[in-house]
Amino acid sequence: MTVDSQEGLESQIAAWRSYMDRRQELARADADELEDHLRNRITELTESGLHADEAFLIAVKRMGSLDELSREFAREHSERLWKQLVLPGEPDPATADRPRRELIAMVICAGAAAVGIKIPALFGLGDNEEFWLRNFSLFALPAMAAYFLWQRRASARTIGAVAGLFVLGAVGANVYPMDEDSQSLVLTAIHLPLALWLVVGVAYVGGDWRSGRRRMDFIRFSGEWLIYLVLLALGGGVLTAFTAGTFNAIGIDPEEFISAWLLPCGGVAALVVAAWLVEAKKSVIENMAPVVARLFTPLFAVTLLAFLVALVVTQNGIDVDRDVLILFDLLLVVVLGLLLYSLSARDLTARPGLFDRLQLGLVVSALIIDVVVLLAITGRITEWGFTPNKSAALGENLILLANLAWSAWLFLGFIRGRMPFARLERWQTGYVAVYAVWAWAVVLLFPVVFQFD
Repeated sequence: MTVDSQEGLESQIAAWRSYMDRRQELARADADELEDHLRNRITELTESGLHADEAFLIAVKRMGSLDELSREFAREHSERLWKQLVLPGEPDPATADRPRRELIAMVICAGAAAVGIKIPALFGLGDNEEFWLRNFSLFALPAMAAYFLWQRRASARTIGAVAGLFVLGAVGANVYPMDEDSQSLVLTAIHLPLALWLVVGVAYVGGDWRSGRRRMDFIRFSGEWLIYLVLLALGGGVLTAFTAGTFNAIGIDPEEFISAWLLPCGGVAALVVAAWLVEAKKSVIENMAPVVARLFTPLFAVTLLAFLVALVVTQNGIDVDRDVLILFDLLLVVVLGLLLYSLSARDLTARPGLFDRLQLGLVVSALIIDVVVLLAITGRITEWGFTPNKSAALGENLILLANLAWSAWLFLGFIRGRMPFARLERWQTGYVAVYAVWAWAVVLLFPVVFQFD
């Protein structure tokens, strides 16, 4: 089988798997089993001399409809949810009880996070700004990782790896003698949450980080989780306002309770609750992030194009102030996020369309802006030398430049019909490892390299 036919086959299988994953009655393990079954049939057919496309169509046809296949699985695996869903009248109490057990596990993990965030106050660190800059993510994210490790029934090896990385983050954040106003401390406060979020990703995929499909699942989850978290934050803001108003009406000032208990405890608990909601309501909410991406892609494309036109007309340079650099890096990250969430919901076998060309324009515009920002950063470094902030900005923009440049090339190849869309998705999911390595490097190495400045 040639490379092109193999890539085409993988695109077809990916589209079939995407359809399977959208079926509410299919658990992930069952979909994996069906995919293995399909691949085995395709292998048998291709070895008999059929072309990959023909083998795929025949294998899918022979597997029958999903409902028929569901009945077959129900008879062979009578102890699982299949029997309850497909063969009515024979419920599976163990499986039916899982949502309640997941709810209990979520409450325990959210409660542990709420309790944990108050422990530093027992040692007089509750108002220590430097302490929280270093450690907030270490109190906020472990409970979420624990929830996923339980839910995925992770192996002892995976649990040990996740725990070890959190310990490494705690050591990196606290052993270095950094002053409160040092650039290294600020960089640690920015990059440690990213590094630990990717550790949560290891827990989410149950340790199967090598799977591109599982990495895409985590990327998709991240977008949906953020949407839920924003909704919870809005609801929490309304609750806080009503709490303050009602208690003030009877002469009780709840400000201390709100600031010391409700906001910190509720905030970290909401991280776990949002994760549970995404998992519990996956079939309902799964497409929200891609829909938002499709809405904002043209708006961001127009905004970036307008900025480039203004840059050329005015011939003004870009300010290399730290806040400006952070703004541009966030802009580039948003562009990649729009690209990722559009990829996550796209039919991999569909032909290139207008929206694909619009995305290519967005990526190219972001690439040009990244080059302009890099020129401004290198000019300042040449004039004033390296600092932690400028070095971090230089590295991050180089990483984004590589991603955007290759993404643009892959997009162009897809639009011209020279390569499958699946290659672009594999590139994006594989590049997550680069972000993880960089985040850990900033946390662990930058303070030493720049002598804790």
